[in-house]
Amino acid sequence: MDRRPRVLDRTPLRDVLWRMLIGISPLLSPELLDVLYRMGHGDDLVLADAHFPGEAISRRCVRADGLAIPALLGAILPLLALDTYREAPVAMMQAVAGDMLDTGIEAAYRSVVLRHWPATPAFARMERFAFYQRARDAFAVVMTGETAKYGNIILTKGVTPVG
Repeated sequence: MDRRPRVLDRTPLRDVLWRMLIGISPLLSPELLDVLYRMGHGDDLVLADAHFPGEAISRRCVRADGLAIPALLGAILPLLALDTYREAPVAMMQAVAGDMLDTGIEAAYRSVVLRHWPATPAFARMERFAFYQRARDAFAVVMTGETAKYGNIILTKGVTPVG
């Protein structure tokens, strides 16, 4: 008896995987879904650029290599409520003196955030080492393939709406 899986049609595997979980983006790995599930309200999730020292500073580091942060935000935010009790539930690193900040990065992130959570206040900007400390205390750091300078972002999870 042949025990190989039967191929019923010629549907590309990526299209089959897309349909494995309804409403959940295939950009979210099982490990990242587990992190999102285990987070409580008030917990921070860092989406870090490819240059961030996530493995060195975090007790829970998840890999999402090759993924840009805007795409990952678009996959995460339908599943994660932002904290409405915090003055700024979204934070980014501010530029170090002498560096230029690409405002297009924040605009791209903000566009995705507002699509899912329109009442989100302005993003906070944090000094570099304060950002690192908050990342150390975060529930998890997700290492992405983002290459934008100062492309790191912190999301604070809110209370999941019921009903």
